[in-house]
Amino acid sequence: MTGETVHIPNETTATTTAAATTAGTEAPPKGAKGAGATLAATSAATTIALMNYTAPMLTLPGMTASFGTPVSAQAWLLNGTPLGLAALLLVAGSLADDYGRRRIFLAGTFALGITIALGAVAPTTLTFTLARVAQGAASAAILASSLGLLVAAFPAGAARIRATGVWGAFVSGGIAMGPLLAGGLATINWRLAYAVLAVAALIAFAAATRALTESRAPRKGGRPDWAGALTLALAFTSLIGALTLGRDGWLRAPVGVLLAAAVLLTVAFARVERRAATPTIDLALFRRPEFLASSAGALFTGLSVIGLFSCLPNLLHQVRGTSPMSAAWLFVLWSGLAFVVALQARRLAGRVAARRQLAIGFALHAVGVLAMLGAVQPTGGTLWRLVPGLMVAGVGSGLLNAALPRLAVESVPADRAAMGSGANNTARYIGSSAGVALTIAVAQTGVNATLWVSAALAVPGAVLALVLRERS
Repeated sequence: MTGETVHIPNETTATTTAAATTAGTEAPPKGAKGAGATLAATSAATTIALMNYTAPMLTLPGMTASFGTPVSAQAWLLNGTPLGLAALLLVAGSLADDYGRRRIFLAGTFALGITIALGAVAPTTLTFTLARVAQGAASAAILASSLGLLVAAFPAGAARIRATGVWGAFVSGGIAMGPLLAGGLATINWRLAYAVLAVAALIAFAAATRALTESRAPRKGGRPDWAGALTLALAFTSLIGALTLGRDGWLRAPVGVLLAAAVLLTVAFARVERRAATPTIDLALFRRPEFLASSAGALFTGLSVIGLFSCLPNLLHQVRGTSPMSAAWLFVLWSGLAFVVALQARRLAGRVAARRQLAIGFALHAVGVLAMLGAVQPTGGTLWRLVPGLMVAGVGSGLLNAALPRLAVESVPADRAAMGSGANNTARYIGSSAGVALTIAVAQTGVNATLWVSAALAVPGAVLALVLRERS
């Protein structure tokens, strides 16, 4: 699913007291674990969160049969986690910066394990969907605080670029392994996949308690912006609710009401933030071209890339009769290659700006998707016809996944790293929810149309990445 970046005016590192003071963070206590342990802990929890995010791609048939879920309600089984993510990411980022990134990260990792376990034993569509929303909220805490922890642990420059590249690669790794795990275990029982993920999350929590040290950058004036957080959460809930219900008809009254509510709540949120002493998101960031580039890149990654590939396994099953495991392996070809490319993308850092890396990534995605035209049709020949396009698109996705976290932290002051991460990932998962809804709607007119739309949506992402830049 795709997870979404630069100029840092303040540099921080968790290894020296002086740098911690400069960024407004606390110096780590004696005996603090190394930066490598921080990278390992954050990457592991992020991988599990993304595996859980993509698992329903392969467990959906078993779940709907178990719950007796009607077709009109099946979208909620998929969109529960994106709802929790989009509603809480910005809030989690601000809380992490102000009250402790380690604290928020550990709370999110523990909550993820518990809520996945609750989903594994859920008896109905409603209870599973509620568990998925809670899993999204827990994942938001993990994703938003992870980059803040990495900024505190790694000094600016090559070390930080490598760390954010590795973290971005594990986003791709989680996306790749989720359907594979789910597809393998779903043949026994769909609940088993979630039981395994719950145990993995609790193990990651136990390891992180020993690996991580605290860092924070508290702002003066100090209480949480609860009014802004609530308004924003309601705005995102209304938007994603409208996108989910819209799949069954965009002209229905509930969809219009929810869209109107989303607009009004967004306006109200902006007014609240202007008056807040410690806003959930500093609106001044939107005057930074590179912050806009980061947010736009994440949004169009969700719309174009995650929107298509979240639906591709199911489209292959419905249109071509491809088995779930065959679809999973094709998905792994794309996301696994993205993982490898994201790991190696740090080698481009000294020669290619993050914005240009985004533009190249979008261009390769578009080329790869267009190469798959006709291959998803029942008369499209063997599945091997999909391989070249999936490989090119996988390279593009790897470049996107490496550039987005890097741009997210470089486009904001270093003491607002978790806020920048939260904003970036919020844009990504709002985009993915809209992208999934759009893909499903367009698929009614033909699978080739979904490929054209995905390629077309990559174009503005590439253009904005190049146009939005700091002026000298």
